[in-house]
Amino acid sequence: MKMITFGEKIERIEYTSRPAVYGLFFHPENGKVAVIQTGNGKYFLPGGGIETRETHEECMKREALEEMGAEIELGPFLGHARRYFYSTNEYKYYLSEGYFYLCEIAKQISPPLEEDHTLIWLDSLDAEAGLFHEHQRWAVKEALKKVHSLSKGESK
Repeated sequence: MKMITFGEKIERIEYTSRPAVYGLFFHPENGKVAVIQTGNGKYFLPGGGIETRETHEECMKREALEEMGAEIELGPFLGHARRYFYSTNEYKYYLSEGYFYLCEIAKQISPPLEEDHTLIWLDSLDAEAGLFHEHQRWAVKEALKKVHSLSKGESK
C-alpha cells in the first residue's frame, strides 16, 4: 500500500519523525465519527504517538484510555499517510506518520485521563472539514469506504 503524503517538505529543514496510530470510531446508532477536541479547540482523531517498543494495538488501546476513558477493539487496518507540518505549540517541524484503523469501543470505563481532551461525535462531513491534520481527514474518507464495503458484505 502506497504512503500518501500531505504538506510540503521544505529543503534544509530537519523534521522530527512522529509515528502514530489513530482509530476511526463510528457511533453504532447514528454513524457519527469520534473526534477528540483539545483544550485549544482543535479536533483530532483518537490516538497518538507510538512509544518505544509499543505495537500499534498497544498504542491505540493506551491512547483510547487516556483520551476517551474507554477500552477498545482494534479492527481492520485502513492505511497509512503522513503529513509535513510546523507545530506552533512546540516551534518544531514534524513529519507525522499516521497508521489508521477501524476501531470499536468495547467498554466505557472512566472519564478521559487527559483533562483537556473531550470526546465528541461529529457527522462524517463535519469531521472531515474540522480535523486539524490533512492525513486524518483522508483517513475519515478511507474509513467511510471501508465501512460501506463491509456493510455490503465485501471483504476488502
